[in-house]
Amino acid sequence: MVTDNDNPKHRIPIRFVETDNAESSSDIEQSDMSTLDPENESDQYSSDPTEDVAADDIFDPEESEVEQPSRGPGGPAVAELVATRAELKRVETENRSLAAEIAELKDRIARRQADFDNYRKRVERERSETYNRVVADVSLKLVGVIDNLKRALDSEASLEASESDEFRHFFHGVDLIYKQFNGILDSFGVKPIAVVGETFDPHIHEAVATEISDEYEPDTVIQEVRTGYQLGDKLIRPALVKVSTRG
Repeated sequence: MVTDNDNPKHRIPIRFVETDNAESSSDIEQSDMSTLDPENESDQYSSDPTEDVAADDIFDPEESEVEQPSRGPGGPAVAELVATRAELKRVETENRSLAAEIAELKDRIARRQADFDNYRKRVERERSETYNRVVADVSLKLVGVIDNLKRALDSEASLEASESDEFRHFFHGVDLIYKQFNGILDSFGVKPIAVVGETFDPHIHEAVATEISDEYEPDTVIQEVRTGYQLGDKLIRPALVKVSTRG
């Protein structure tokens, strides 16, 4: 606990002096008492507000540089430029990423397109092969009937003139059937193989006889024994032929 005796403001200095110096001692005590006057002491320890304000207003260069932002003419412009560059770099990065993604997608589309084209070509080829195979099988069964109709028509030349008109009308109907069958084969793309006058080709011709001939060159087909047929490049049945030889 602080008492008034402990307070330096209320202490009274005591000096021990000699008697002959009483006057000087009295003067000294009066001087000390004046300095310890509460009013004077209050004035001594009080601070001038103007002096405090002036002390606060003292300019510190380092503190000013740290606390106060730069107020130069390029401050905001530099900050905006930095932000713009950062945004530009981000946009460029996104553009490169998008360009790489687009290139990858284009490559994938090109591969898919190539795969689809190959698939389409393969399907068309398989469908064409299947169609040709079916047509060839059906045509091979029909050409036997056509051969018999042709033999019947060839026998008409050996008929005598005394045959009745009804019989001749019958042969005329057989000729119409023969032509109709040939029309069906032609609609399927099945064509008869040309033989007479052609050079013998073992891929489409089958020689059943040879004959010495001065009219034709050797290895030339001079007679068709049985008609051959082919569907495009596919052989359905080879032609039976007679081939000329040198004498």
